[in-house]
Amino acid sequence: QVQLVESGGGLVQPGGSLRLSCTASRSTLDKNAIGWFRQAPGKAREGLACISSTTAHSDYADSVKGRFTISKDETTNTVFLQMNSLTPEDTAIYYCAADLLPFLQAAVIAGLPPRDIASWGQGTQVTVSS
Repeated sequence: QVQLVESGGGLVQPGGSLRLSCTASRSTLDKNAIGWFRQAPGKAREGLACISSTTAHSDYADSVKGRFTISKDETTNTVFLQMNSLTPEDTAIYYCAADLLPFLQAAVIAGLPPRDIASWGQGTQVTVSS
C-alpha cells in the first residue's frame, strides 16, 4: 500500500516562501513518479509539478513555472516543493500523489483532471495572507 505524508504547510505573507515535503517509502519512490497538486475552495484540483522516479526530470504547470521547484532527496525518501513569491491565489490544500509519470504529466502539463492518479496524501493547507 502506498502511503504519502505531506507536511510544511502554514500561513505565509504575500511574497513569502514555503517548502512542502512529501515523505514516502523507498519502494514507493523507486516505483512511482511523484507529483504535487492543489485544490482551492470551489475549484478543481490542479497539477503543479511532477518528478520522475528514476531521474531528476521534472515538469511544471505554466501557473507555477519559475516560482515553484520540485526536488527529491533519496536519502530521506522525501520529495519537496519549494514555493516562492507566493500570492493569495496560491491559497489551497496541497497534495502529493504517486503514479506513473505519464499520468502525472497529463495533469501537470496538459491540465487534465487527475481522475486516474493512483495514490494521494492527506493534504496540507497553505494560506497566503497578510
